[in-house]
Amino acid sequence: MVCESWKAKLDTYLDGEIPEGEMRTFDAHVRSCPSCSGDALTRVQMKRSIQAAGRRYTPSAEFRKRMQQKIASRPRRSFGLGWTFAAAAAAIIVVGTLTSVYLGTRSGKDQVFSEIADLHVATLASSSPVDVISTDRHTVKPWFQGKIPFAFNLPELQNSEFSLLGGRMTYLDQTPGAHLIYDVRKHHISVFVFQERSLAARLDENPVSKKQPFNVETWSQAGLRYFVIGDASAADIDSLAKLFKTAS
Repeated sequence: MVCESWKAKLDTYLDGEIPEGEMRTFDAHVRSCPSCSGDALTRVQMKRSIQAAGRRYTPSAEFRKRMQQKIASRPRRSFGLGWTFAAAAAAIIVVGTLTSVYLGTRSGKDQVFSEIADLHVATLASSSPVDVISTDRHTVKPWFQGKIPFAFNLPELQNSEFSLLGGRMTYLDQTPGAHLIYDVRKHHISVFVFQERSLAARLDENPVSKKQPFNVETWSQAGLRYFVIGDASAADIDSLAKLFKTAS
């Protein structure tokens, strides 16, 4: 089949590990091919499920404390041997704690951006990317009332090259948020809005890895966290972000 060569590279494509030029070609194919878009959506959903399962069984601080107490309360058989075990246990605990803190801080941020990219790709691959279809911000904004626990403003797009396609509800860290989709010169841009306090990871302004296959801009404003992501140029991403900052 014609699509077999494309599907063989789907995992590499979803991980953002193919060259930029090929990435754009792949984006265009996925949008136009129902078979590949459906396959891509299935793989993205499976990836997100695996990530969620991996976080579900993270040891709590209380569990770590109980283990430390059990280790400390064990009788020492001899000074030399006991000291060796105690030192080894202490080293393991210290290294484990430092590693957890470091990886939790770093991978938490990276994981947020990875999930944002997954949401962007999955939505564009869906046969129904938006739940409310409208180019009128006065129609899209009221649609979210009662569906998410916060309000936000949409920018006026007159005298700009952007057009609003619609919006849908979405979730990040089990937190409900808004997902808006904009179009600029045949490129689709996603804008995500969440409550800052509800996100598990603390995010700096635009700490995005260079390996990220999309241009992304993020900022916090009035208690809300905004993400603007897409394969449009960095200048277009920045322009749309500025429109949102002004509207807010």
